[in-house]
Amino acid sequence: MINTLEVSSLEQAIQDAIAQARTACESTGNTSVNCAVAWDIVEELQAERAHRQVKSSKTSLEVYCDQNPDAAECRIYDI
Repeated sequence: MINTLEVSSLEQAIQDAIAQARTACESTGNTSVNCAVAWDIVEELQAERAHRQVKSSKTSLEVYCDQNPDAAECRIYDI
C-alpha cells in the first residue's frame, strides 16, 4: 500500500509546481517555453498521482479473495 507520507509529499509537490508554473507564466508570458515546461512538470506530477491511485485500488474480487482465500472463485489452477 502507498505510504501516506509519499502521497502528501506528492500533493505538496503538485501544489508547489502549480505555483511555480503560474509565476513562470506571469514573468515570461503564457506562450513562452518556460511557461510550457513548467506546466508540463505539473502534468507529469498529476499523472504520477493518477497512476498511484490506480495501483492502490483493488477490485471487489481482490478484496473478496483477500478475505476468503479458500473460496472457489479465488483458486488458481496450474494446467
